[in-house]
Amino acid sequence: MDAGLLEPVRAGTAVEAATSDAAQLRALLEVEAALARAQARIGLIPPASAAAIDAVVARGRFEAVDLARRAREAGNPVVPLVRELTSAVRALDPAAAEHVHLGATSQDIVDSAAMLVAARALDVTLPDLARTAAALARLAERHRYTVQAGRTLTQHAVPTTFGLVAAGWCVLVGDAYARTRAVRDALPAQLGGAAGTLASFGASGIALLGPFAAELGLAEPVLPWHTLRTPILDLAGALAQVTGALGKFAGDVALLGQTEVGEVAEPAGAGAGRGGSSAMPHKRNPVLSVLIVSAARQLPGYGSILAASMAGAEYQRPAGAWHAEWQPLRAALRLAGGAAETAAELAEGLVVFPDRMRANLELTHGRIVSERLAAELAVGVGRDEARRMLGEASGTSARTGRHLRDLLGRLDEAVFDPAAYLGSAPALLDRALAHHRTVFHAHEEKDQ
Repeated sequence: MDAGLLEPVRAGTAVEAATSDAAQLRALLEVEAALARAQARIGLIPPASAAAIDAVVARGRFEAVDLARRAREAGNPVVPLVRELTSAVRALDPAAAEHVHLGATSQDIVDSAAMLVAARALDVTLPDLARTAAALARLAERHRYTVQAGRTLTQHAVPTTFGLVAAGWCVLVGDAYARTRAVRDALPAQLGGAAGTLASFGASGIALLGPFAAELGLAEPVLPWHTLRTPILDLAGALAQVTGALGKFAGDVALLGQTEVGEVAEPAGAGAGRGGSSAMPHKRNPVLSVLIVSAARQLPGYGSILAASMAGAEYQRPAGAWHAEWQPLRAALRLAGGAAETAAELAEGLVVFPDRMRANLELTHGRIVSERLAAELAVGVGRDEARRMLGEASGTSARTGRHLRDLLGRLDEAVFDPAAYLGSAPALLDRALAHHRTVFHAHEEKDQ
């Protein structure tokens, strides 16, 4: 029913499948089954009851549309789902029906399912972030000495290298990966009963937390977090960092690919129609960059809703703040995952035009190295006079198109070469690549 017609950044992506209504419903059912298995492990219910609940959940014969409409009666989908699940279990094993949802509250199930869905969404997002960072690291190394105009406030500043630019993107993506991975590993199960006291589980409440979390593959919480929404805020922050990092990369690519700049281009893609315009046949728009930037622009809005839930979570269950999280959280996961999948394709296929970069360096007729020229002139005439001379010469150059070397004849030709004024760019690039290797090597070791 939700095809993503107005959300192309996630349409058809792996994260869309991981966060679909079907996936959400499956997670709710899996939490109910995990609760039963955990209770059986510590002797709260018979193993046969857990097996019966597991069997019904495995069949998955529940209708999401019907449950969604019936959720309006109680304000959440768990209430009608528990009724359906209990009825199905009773048909298989009447005794086991008494143990469905035993001791839990609706928020335990919804929050644990949300963490399960988030974990699965991040499990498809993190590899795409790793792919993106690896591709950017390769670009950085390949273009270590590809000279490019550095731009500040949209204007030519001093020379840099495309390698260092790509290395900056790589560090951003690597840092987002590291934070998101840490958040993924810490996603907690939720179990507290009616008001976070575990009273419904009797003396076994604390003993149940570990097995329940283990059954779900989630972290064991310190406390029930019905109104302690740090996990949601941490997740929102990580997702915002992901789209922010990818948005910076994609935004730069879109600008560098402008007709007037032409220093990079997006990969053409398998289909001939990518980037086409409905009105202008000559255009090939930077659609991958557009999708990523659109995600980066949207996610902070969803993140603000999720952040507001922390202060708005009054007493032991909030009236509306918790409910307000559900759709923004799914949207945020989809935006980050869709952007990551798109960014991997963009980074791996990015086309670079070093000759155009070199040509663009000459647009200001030597003015791009004015900082260096000022230092050279200052040796003979002093800093203030050097700046006055350069300001006058630069103005003349801008008006007439004459090169600064013709206006400042006293300087050696070599000082006008942009490639000779790169500062510590190669060394900075090496630092970035070392950081990249450290980030991903650490996680590779952890996975082994």
